[in-house]
Amino acid sequence: MKKYVVIGNPIEHSLSPLLHNHWIKEKNLKAIYDKKKSEKDELKEIISSIKNKNIAGANVTIPFKNEVIKYLDKLKPEAEKTQSVNTIYLEDNFLIGANTDIKGFELAMNDTGFDVSQKSILILGAGGVVPSIIFALKRMQASEITVSNRTKTNAEGLKDMFGDLKIIEWGQSSSFDLVINATSLGLKPDDKIDFDYSKVGKNKFFYDVIYNPEETNFLKIAKELNHKTENGLKMFLYQAAEAFKVWHGVNPDINESTFGLFKK
Repeated sequence: MKKYVVIGNPIEHSLSPLLHNHWIKEKNLKAIYDKKKSEKDELKEIISSIKNKNIAGANVTIPFKNEVIKYLDKLKPEAEKTQSVNTIYLEDNFLIGANTDIKGFELAMNDTGFDVSQKSILILGAGGVVPSIIFALKRMQASEITVSNRTKTNAEGLKDMFGDLKIIEWGQSSSFDLVINATSLGLKPDDKIDFDYSKVGKNKFFYDVIYNPEETNFLKIAKELNHKTENGLKMFLYQAAEAFKVWHGVNPDINESTFGLFKK
């Protein structure tokens, strides 16, 4: 039986095992998927176990999407460009790092009906999935992308990577069409983001990459102010489907039964 795993820290909130094991059962595959809370000094050993075929593949979540790169043999082009890996597999005895977050975000955004083209975007956060989101937004022809991060130097690093980004101080705000929370603030019930909603304008779109809990305080406040809101569930589903396809060679179904897994 092939074993797959998602690694990260924290990892308790991850519903990847629920989703992947559902698809594995649907497709009648001989495999199992688990999650592992990992420390930085354990990454090399975990990834070596893929090379040794003790593990068939791994997903990578915060805060290791960049950290794992040093232990891989090759990167797919989008992973190379973003320096962000969320899917690892073995091909011809080479450890390959791929990025399925980009396509996951694009498909999720298309599903919302929001046209990114020529829109102004504010991204809160600078790590983890942010390079993938920026890559996707540029490909979807956003007119202006602004990044705000608690550690400003990390945001400046993204500007070095992508060029024409605007960087603003954490807590600063102005008018944007779309505001994306790409931090981990929201995983805990009492998490709140230092953000001035009053300066954004009316009828804007607030998107949170977090999908568990279903509604973070970031989205709850935005909804109360009559903004459009969306959590990261669809992005999670689409990026997972891309990883599943890479590992198993089949397309999993995203349908009512899939969404039913996440209804409380």
